[in-house]
This record gives sequence, C-alpha cells and structure tokens, in this order.
Amino acid sequence: MLDYPRFFATPEDRALSSERLLPLELRRLSLQARGQRLIDSVDLKVQDPGISVIMGPNGSGKSLLLRLMHGLIEPTEGAILWAGTPMNGQIRRRQAMVFQKPVLLRRTAAANITHALSLRGVGRSERGSRAFEALQLAGLERQAFTPARVLSGGEQQRLCLARALSLDPDILFLDEPTASLDPASTLAIERLLIDAQHRGIKVIVVTHDVGQARRLAQDVVFLHHGRLIEYQSAPRFFERPESDVARSFMAGGLVL
Repeated sequence: MLDYPRFFATPEDRALSSERLLPLELRRLSLQARGQRLIDSVDLKVQDPGISVIMGPNGSGKSLLLRLMHGLIEPTEGAILWAGTPMNGQIRRRQAMVFQKPVLLRRTAAANITHALSLRGVGRSERGSRAFEALQLAGLERQAFTPARVLSGGEQQRLCLARALSLDPDILFLDEPTASLDPASTLAIERLLIDAQHRGIKVIVVTHDVGQARRLAQDVVFLHHGRLIEYQSAPRFFERPESDVARSFMAGGLVL
C-alpha cells in the first residue's frame, strides 16, 4: 500500500465523520432527450464503501448515469440523495471526477493541480506541497514542471487522477479511465484506485473491461438500454448473473 500524503483524511476520520455521504440513493431516476428515454426509472441504493463498478453494453447509459450522480446534468425525473440529502454545493465539493479523455490546462503538471486546489479554496501556502505529494502518489514527481500536454497518455491520466485525489474527496467518480491505455498504465491507475478505497474513499467507476471489473469491484451495477438490470455483489454477479442480457455480455456475446 502507498503512503498517503499528510493532507488526506484517514479511514478512521472518514468513518467517524457525522457527514458521511453514503448511502447514495437513486429514486425513479430518469433522463429524457429528444423524445428518447436515456435513463429509465432507475432505483438504486449504494451504501457500502469500496469500489462500485458500472457495466453494460455500449449505449446502455453508463456515462450518463455517472454524470447524473455527480450532478453534471439534471435528471428529467426522480431524485438523487446523498445520505438523505439532495445534491448541493457542499456535497459537490466532497466529490471529484476523472473523465475518459484527460482534461488538462496548458500548464505544468504541478500547476494543473495547484489550479484545482485554488478553485477549491486551499490556501496558497499549502498548494505547492499538496500538489507535489499528489504527484508523488501517482509516480509523477519527476514530471512536476513538465507541460502537462506533452506527457504520455498514461501519464496524463495519472495526472488527472492525482489532481482529483489532491482534493481529498469522499466520493471519486471515473468514466472509463483506462479505456485507451497500455497495460502498465492501466495497472498504475488500478493500484491508485485500490489504495484510494483502502483509505476510505468511495470509488464509482464505469468500465467496459470485464477483467478490470473483476479486479476492482466490490459490487456491480449492470445497465441495458438505460435500465438497471442487476445490482449485485461482485462475486455473485461474476459467478452467476441473474439476467439473460448480463450472462450474454459476460460471455462476450452480442447484446442488442
């Protein structure tokens, strides 16, 4: 396990907090656009720590559901509750998200992190040390003063994850974070996610990679055509999916 920077809350601190965000509840959550129901009446309650994986065929609504959870888009119908409270500014500040394609400023690797910290209201005197420690966490300390956009694809994605973790979120969302990465970069990202959940951060990740889901997941949300088909513990889901569509997906078949 990695040694975390001193600015991270300990698992004990998170467990004792009276403001925990879990459970996450989706109540009849729907999203409609251009007459099409993209997310269809999803009821879901996620209450356990660790890593939750959202899976399903292409076009099943995985990324949309993640963005709804994070408050980036508003649902057409239904509600999202964090420990019984609707999304608000305070809750959003306790979350972070990493997208499939790295989103980086035309600045150095370190400056990308210090900028995010400044937006979060971290004092100037603390930003530099927090940024460097986050870079150390991701194995990028030697690239601290390298322009972020000249880093390799894997390094850019690790930088995005380091930036998210520098905010010390309670909830971390990731949308296909290793979709276009080589095996070594994928492994580095997965190790960071496993360590994050050991430190008490709730991780919710979208992936199409069954092998990755097997390595990471404590529980699995399976979507198809915007509907929640299954929500199971990972061992149960991977051993014996209950639905025909999930069984076909896991077997590598075509899912229409």
